Amino acid sequence: MQTYDLANGSLRELNATLHAQNDTTNQTSWEIVNPRGAHAIACGLDSPIEVAIHGSTGYYSAGMNQQATVNIKGSAGPGVAENMMSGKVVIDGDASQYAGATGNGGLLVIKGNASSRCGISMKGINIVVHGNIGHMSAFMAQSGNLVVCGDAGDALGDSCYEASIFVRGSVKSLGADCEEKEMRPEHMEILRELLLQGECDAKPAEFKRFGSARTLYNFNVDNAY
Repeated sequence: MQTYDLANGSLRELNATLHAQNDTTNQTSWEIVNPRGAHAIACGLDSPIEVAIHGSTGYYSAGMNQQATVNIKGSAGPGVAENMMSGKVVIDGDASQYAGATGNGGLLVIKGNASSRCGISMKGINIVVHGNIGHMSAFMAQSGNLVVCGDAGDALGDSCYEASIFVRGSVKSLGADCEEKEMRPEHMEILRELLLQGECDAKPAEFKRFGSARTLYNFNVDNAY
């Protein structure tokens, strides 16, 4: 276990050290202490290492992640796991706005609640939220899966494309072109696997699925002003 104390070292040095790791490194386990809400901790990682951050983080932590597993043992500020490509990011607490924004792959697990715009413009990432999510979540979501074990705020899935949204609790309102969809066996299997990976004991049968009504795919003169 390699330990880095941000009370005594710089964030730039920390990230440079983590970026220097590669597929053959034997320094595969890292512990970061005293994060003190710093921004962009563990950003741009691209090696199969494990990073535990003991405390809460600021903006864009674990952004652009590839291969690495990052565990934030606290809460995360806006943009956590933004543009994530692969690997796994776990937040033990809550996540602020636009968690997992534009994510292309990998798994983001939020064990608390997520604020507004969770999964905005997601492009293949899988997101599992144990609690609730705020308004405009999955806005323009293109692909991937958003699993919400609690409730969803206003305008869920507004202008979404081919992403699937699974909600266990209530939905305050659906956004433009988002509708409830049939939950077929293949969706139940996807959900079951994501709940397992996200360390959540909810049952797939308790969820509803939402997705695109596909009415925005083609031009309709009635929608013109």
